Amino acid sequence: MVDGPEHREPGPRLRDHTFKLLGLAVALMLVTGTIVYHYLEQWSWVDSFYFSAIAVTTVGFGDIAPSRDASKLFTVGYVFFGIAVITTYVNERFRRLPGRVARRRRSE
Repeated sequence: MVDGPEHREPGPRLRDHTFKLLGLAVALMLVTGTIVYHYLEQWSWVDSFYFSAIAVTTVGFGDIAPSRDASKLFTVGYVFFGIAVITTYVNERFRRLPGRVARRRRSE
């Protein structure tokens, strides 16, 4: 494997920027889902947020579910997009873990 400039890992600043953007994407996704479900399904804000989080993490307890066609169609796109964003966020979080462990060990 070639270890040239095109194969280098991004620097810490770029990784931090990427991580912050992913965190913002997760937050915006949950807020968007909450607002859409609140207005389309007439659910409370808590139920709307709850369903947004449950749907995007694929837990799916089944205690509440969209009843309108528009909500169902939104949910399909929301889940596909949400799985991608959440997976990328969690992956980036785990990529950062070894650095955090190493910094803790150095500080002890």
